[in-house]
Amino acid sequence: MTRPLRVDVAGGWYHVTARGTERRELFGDAREHTHFLELLEAMVERYAVRVHAYALMGNHYHLLIQTPHANASAAIQWLNVSCSAWFNRRRERVGHVFQGRFGSVLIDGNGSWTLDASVYIHLNPLRTTAQGLGKSAERAEALGLRAPTREQLERRLKILRDFRWSSYRAYAGYSGAPDWLTTGELLERAGGRVKYRRYVQGHVTRGEPPEGYEGIQGRLVLGSREFVEKAKTWVGRVTKEQPARKALANCVPLSVIVRTVERHRGEAWAQFADRYGDWGRDLILYLARRRSGLTLRQIGDALGRLDYKAVSHAIRRFETALPSRLEMRRSVGHCLDALAKGET
Repeated sequence: MTRPLRVDVAGGWYHVTARGTERRELFGDAREHTHFLELLEAMVERYAVRVHAYALMGNHYHLLIQTPHANASAAIQWLNVSCSAWFNRRRERVGHVFQGRFGSVLIDGNGSWTLDASVYIHLNPLRTTAQGLGKSAERAEALGLRAPTREQLERRLKILRDFRWSSYRAYAGYSGAPDWLTTGELLERAGGRVKYRRYVQGHVTRGEPPEGYEGIQGRLVLGSREFVEKAKTWVGRVTKEQPARKALANCVPLSVIVRTVERHRGEAWAQFADRYGDWGRDLILYLARRRSGLTLRQIGDALGRLDYKAVSHAIRRFETALPSRLEMRRSVGHCLDALAKGET
């Protein structure tokens, strides 16, 4: 089994996730929820980690943490081992409790990236098929292909307000915050509790995820282009055991991708970007999604203020057509080879 990328950074922000083995239940009753929160409090005291947001979701959990002492790996390992030992004793079972190693995304501490990470975590109780927000439905709403009914919106907002096992109620002012939960920094970035609450509710109403979370699966770093470049210097030596390091190191600037496609086609971006029926623009968007490390919104902004929904739709359209279009596959292969040869 390959090991997930681990980058321990002093002052680093991380979106941490862990799932029960075989997607089994982790939090079956109130006691199992509250014990995990007690462990979070102990982790804060033991490792001086700051917990900024959390959501306990039945068979998995989400945390947004900050590590002044570059010890995210040690802290989360202790948390999961402690949770596993208690869980097995309580349920009179043996064996693994968590499915593999925990996952983590290194988050840019500047700008709104950490604020958006907390929003994504707090929206997790709504991200279910029962609430009309399974993965496919959420994508459809984000692209404007469907809209929630008034009744659905009211039900979602009520679930958000009433959900006991996340930090949202503390942020929104519906309950007090425990001493071990750090809310001040993100509330300050949001402009206070009322603005934070409205910001979260705006995402519920629009049915779209925060920036960077349109396709978070497999992402290693989330932030500005400058932050991604800096993160490359933190990952250290590429090893076979950690191919994710290579994936991060292989991110290339969007400008290089554009020049590569221009050379392949023999014409400038401006000549084909808006040409009707020309898939050259979509080729650049597809390659950017695979190799730039940028979010959909960042890609759209860099290529002329394209709406991120339009970028997502264009990439999906290109991917759908790719298997049946030999010329498109050859262009993708040629450009990926050219980008690979340019790597140092």
